[in-house]
Amino acid sequence: MNRFFISIYCVLIFWSCNTSKNSVVTEPAILTTPQTPTTPSLSKSTYWQQHVDYKMEIDMDVNTYQYKGKQTLVYTNNSPDVLNRVYYHLYFNAFQPGSEMDVRSRTIADPDRRVGDRISKLKPNEIGYIKVNSLKQNGKTLKHETVGTVLEVDLVKPIQPGESVTFNMDFDGQVPVQIRRSGRNNQEGVALSMAQWYPKLAEYDFEGWHAHPYIGREFHGVWGDFDVKLTIDKNYVVGGTGYLQNPNSIGHGYETGEINRPNTDKLTWHFVAPKVHDFTWAADPDYIHDTTQVPNGPMLHFFYKKTMSEEQKNNWKRIQPKSVEFMQYYSETVGKYPYKQYSIIQGGDGGMEYGMCTLLLGEGTYEGLIKGVISHEMAHTWFQFLLANNESKHPWMDEGFSTYIEYHGVNIIFNEGKTNPLEGVYNAYIALANSGREQPLTTHGDRYTFNRSYSLASYYKGGVFLSQLGYIMGEENLNLTIKKYFTDFVFKHPKPLDIIRTAEKISGLELNWYLTDFAQTTNTIDYAVKSVKGNSVTLERIGLMPMPIDLTVTYTDGVTEEFYIPLQMMRGEKPTAATIIKDWAWAYPTYTFETKKTIKSVEIDPSGLMADVDRGNNKK
Repeated sequence: MNRFFISIYCVLIFWSCNTSKNSVVTEPAILTTPQTPTTPSLSKSTYWQQHVDYKMEIDMDVNTYQYKGKQTLVYTNNSPDVLNRVYYHLYFNAFQPGSEMDVRSRTIADPDRRVGDRISKLKPNEIGYIKVNSLKQNGKTLKHETVGTVLEVDLVKPIQPGESVTFNMDFDGQVPVQIRRSGRNNQEGVALSMAQWYPKLAEYDFEGWHAHPYIGREFHGVWGDFDVKLTIDKNYVVGGTGYLQNPNSIGHGYETGEINRPNTDKLTWHFVAPKVHDFTWAADPDYIHDTTQVPNGPMLHFFYKKTMSEEQKNNWKRIQPKSVEFMQYYSETVGKYPYKQYSIIQGGDGGMEYGMCTLLLGEGTYEGLIKGVISHEMAHTWFQFLLANNESKHPWMDEGFSTYIEYHGVNIIFNEGKTNPLEGVYNAYIALANSGREQPLTTHGDRYTFNRSYSLASYYKGGVFLSQLGYIMGEENLNLTIKKYFTDFVFKHPKPLDIIRTAEKISGLELNWYLTDFAQTTNTIDYAVKSVKGNSVTLERIGLMPMPIDLTVTYTDGVTEEFYIPLQMMRGEKPTAATIIKDWAWAYPTYTFETKKTIKSVEIDPSGLMADVDRGNNKK
């Protein structure tokens, strides 16, 4: 989700990867195939993840906004467990009066202003739904029950470890009036924004099933391959996940040669998408479709309404070269983008990341579009789409990590020259920590008391988590950690422990305390200069959270000296040019050391990269 909206909202009120199987793509499926070596925290013999192959045929009626679907799903059980049930997500069912999303929006202390009570007022022809008409397992009819946004399925035969089964489903759907992320006819006039629109098999991992209801937050999916045939009015332009297999039968900016479009009222678009965990698309008869090639990278596709003002359309032209720069920066900073295309689509609601694409508001300013939305949503391609953490349980891993590289990307690409590009992010987290409303980052995304607390924790505390890790282990070690994390966990489902174990292997430091205190509690960092007497300095730990300390001492002769106080439980030091003095053990509330010259002043962490919740006592 885009941080531009979050910033506004907070002011207002607050992934063994089973190798992709039998791909139907006749050309190279991805630009580069990242290695999938043994993960650092789990051995090759114990890590597993499920695999899905979807084939879907969809017939969309653009007049009624209803569609019929046939889905063939081959599910491979790579787990060591026997599965007696499966679950599907039926996300569109959230957009009905009385749904959990509706009720939660009307009862939370600070409702999302885009949702409010709007779902409760939807008429029958405006609601969203997915109705499963039939479902079979290897040809045998299954019993199933729709419970809100989840389909509960009893299997006729358990799925054994290592077994693949085929599910055949017929379903109907209706696209809701756009309330949030998905829908039709939104405020910017986009006809169809189709995210989370199909029956989507829930993920099963070592924690069990993740068949969570759709209440308001993010998603989690099974890695696999998608083959989708979409039949829709011939005038509609479609963009989204995957590669179009019949471009010269479609045209609309996809053609690679002479267009040979059938003389029919509808066209069938055939997309394939290898090694993804979702499939999203949008369609509108008034889309302009531009393309820009990233050197040694993917083709960027841009879809935006020709009915916008000339200034707004010009903004969409201006964002294209900068989008290329962001794609290059993120590929260099994290890991090479592996797919052949990426689409930036005017979807008419905020900004949200999906497979090979993003949907976003299209009518904003140039800076709002590129700095506030695209920079963040494109970052999500790495954090959460390629490094597919469970963003319902650990939203800070995708939102926060995306925020971190986004702010650094903006700082470099726009030559802003900021020493700490995340200074405002630190300030937002510190405000949360001092508000009395903070909940641990272990909180499920739907279980925050306040929307504002969720946003500040996920985006900002999550961003600080990565930035502050650089303070603890050294910036170069952090950069190497991010790259190693990508190499080891791309196309997988990393957990919070995985980023820390990667950091430990890179740095040689013990860092489990950092994950424990900063992500699993609301303990805060507060260190103070207690006294300065002659050449003696006494520091005090006031907050419960331990940290190593960077310290600047200014002597009476005007000379400054940098000191580094290691944290004993780290069992080592970060690379530093500072004078390293004795360790500080956490249980000792104070720490005293002496210098060789008379001291004029002392300042803890002048860089501001330690998230001290009271910087007023950091200097004396």
